[in-house]
Amino acid sequence: MDVKVQAVHFKADQKLVEFCEKKVNKLDLFFDGIIGADIVLKLVNDEEKENKVAEIRLSVPSNENLFAKKQARTFEEATDSAIDALRRQLKKYKEKLKAK
Repeated sequence: MDVKVQAVHFKADQKLVEFCEKKVNKLDLFFDGIIGADIVLKLVNDEEKENKVAEIRLSVPSNENLFAKKQARTFEEATDSAIDALRRQLKKYKEKLKAK
């Protein structure tokens, strides 16, 4: 799977990039047809403490994209939440494929 990580408004360190890649690669356990993933990590300039946003877009066969966007206190929490949402979407997508 091709994983691209992009940081907006800050410089992501290597540990954070590796964390995101590792989490996304685990999605292969639920559906092995994932073509690629685009991860966008944003630092939102709000007064809130939860100003870290993770957006993940998965490319799957049949020209569909699965997308999740989560906001949390840390990028790790936001990424975990987005991965959980994508895991549920992948299960639904897989069931839809089986139904065809």
